[in-house]
Amino acid sequence: MGAYEIKSLEQYFKVYKKSIREPRKFWSKIAEDFVWYKKWDQVLEHHLENAEVKWFVNGKLNITKNCIDRHLAKRGDKTAIIFEPNDPQEEAQHITYNQLYARVSKMANVLRDQGVKKGDRVCVYLPMIPELAITLLACARIGAVHSAVFAGFSSTALSTRIRDCEAKILITADGGFRGNKTIDLKGIVDEALEDCPDLEKVLVVKRTGADIDMKKGRDMWLQPLLDTALNESVAEVMDAEDPLFILYTSGSTGRPKGMLHTTAGYMIFTAYTFKNVFQYEEKDVYWCTADIGWVTGHSYILYGPLANGATTVMFEGVPSYPDYGRFWEVVDKHKVTQLYTAPTAIRALGKESTDWVTKYDLSSLKVLGSVGEPINEEAWHWYNSHVGDKKCPIVDTWWQTETGGIMISPIAFATPTKPTYATLPLPGVQPVLMDEKRNEIEKNQVVGNLCIRFPWPGMARTIWGDHRRYKETYFSAFPGKYFSGDGALRDEVGYYRITGRVDDVVIVSGHNLGTAPIEDAINEHPAVAESAIVGFPHEVKGNALLGYIILKETGETRNRENLTQEINQHISEHIGPIAKLDKLQFVNDLPKTRSGKIMRRILRKIASGDTDNLGDTSTLLNPDVISDIIEGAK
Repeated sequence: MGAYEIKSLEQYFKVYKKSIREPRKFWSKIAEDFVWYKKWDQVLEHHLENAEVKWFVNGKLNITKNCIDRHLAKRGDKTAIIFEPNDPQEEAQHITYNQLYARVSKMANVLRDQGVKKGDRVCVYLPMIPELAITLLACARIGAVHSAVFAGFSSTALSTRIRDCEAKILITADGGFRGNKTIDLKGIVDEALEDCPDLEKVLVVKRTGADIDMKKGRDMWLQPLLDTALNESVAEVMDAEDPLFILYTSGSTGRPKGMLHTTAGYMIFTAYTFKNVFQYEEKDVYWCTADIGWVTGHSYILYGPLANGATTVMFEGVPSYPDYGRFWEVVDKHKVTQLYTAPTAIRALGKESTDWVTKYDLSSLKVLGSVGEPINEEAWHWYNSHVGDKKCPIVDTWWQTETGGIMISPIAFATPTKPTYATLPLPGVQPVLMDEKRNEIEKNQVVGNLCIRFPWPGMARTIWGDHRRYKETYFSAFPGKYFSGDGALRDEVGYYRITGRVDDVVIVSGHNLGTAPIEDAINEHPAVAESAIVGFPHEVKGNALLGYIILKETGETRNRENLTQEINQHISEHIGPIAKLDKLQFVNDLPKTRSGKIMRRILRKIASGDTDNLGDTSTLLNPDVISDIIEGAK
């Protein structure tokens, strides 16, 4: 990928200006570096006010030709994926590009044999094992739309997603390893499928060797099918705008949103941003610690790195197992050059003795990255000093499931970094801050609503099956612009610092959790009358969840400790353990406006201990309730 590579700040400004002045020319030149069956007729067609965008119109390609086939002649024996298992005693796997081609081809042929056609949706509920990467690539090869669901989600969350995208087939495993736990994935799948009558088949990977139920006529072991499949396959001809995947993200209202990403623009954007932000070079070993069930894994474990012919590490485990040295042991073992992880992991590891870090040789590291939420200053300095030895630039990246790839970030070795700042927009990305009156904020040193004023190739095209919701959620608050839902501060030199969500989404350990679905789950508990969830600052997770709960009369006499456990169990079952509450406060009432809207702004302030300035409470129907809640919090 030669076009517009950035090696210095001066070059960044030159390339950035060009990308804004002539965006079509800019992206067209980058797109020339890829393999196409047919070139595009037009680079871009868009009507942002209607949330309609098309890139590389009528271009024909297949993303796996670009991620695998085109590397075979030069890099066939190069390692594409290093699989590092949960148990350090189990041997790591090095999968070359040649082997990846054969394994993806076999999986593609299995899917075709099972009746999966172009445009069909395939749900993937797998742990972080090679089959997860291979299945997604196999879907892309035959033109099926993959929808990966993070293997920590509950059966209810899984069934909602299967039904929403009308998946035809599901790929799962007998179980998964996570630290010292074994997760019964197949049991969760069986429970989820009680509500999914239209799903036809389940293919099961053997990972843990657990004894599981196999439903006759529906469930099949995957390995025997792979054993008889051919190891070559034809890549389907895809239109530039054909769907590549659906990935669900929490909405601030009940239902999760199935963000739909298409083929060409997503590929070009993830490949370009990966190459520049991390300054990837041919012999590097790059490791993103995310799970492929999240967008970070899609874009920066799988598609971005492989499009560049990179070696990418896939890690099954957790940072604390078998001890707090695990990350650093993996860096040392595989001589990792770029490490991309989340502030939650950095904070958790930063609380432990630095002996865990100094035990290992981290001298291979060149670039450190942070993703999922803004990194706080203390964690930034710890990461910089103890992991990077003050020699590795930290790329603090801001982007979202919806954006497909990194939007604002330092470019390693080019952009001077500043703790807690995502710094400057990447070429082709045009951020703008808007005030509450929908006016653009021209001056610096102010906070505003972070919007993007011009389309970029990696953006999601719609919410699966609900374009109206897509338009209303992202394009109605500031017409003609994409609204991120985040607030940001722009400093005196034009650097951006993300100040957090401005809607009812809380970022916990880097995961966006909508408060509405959690409240719905709590309110289903027979003892609960009403609830309100807010985030509060947490030294490891960044934010944790606090639930204010009103009980029905039947619940008033119950043991509060038992109720707390039951409510969290309820959340685990409906959404997943990641959404459990760290704190619960039982209250008699919630602060509400006269129209009945809960004033979460006030609850957020109380939760974070900021009770001196609660702002305007004049619109409240019941202002007295505030002092009761503050008193109860003590």
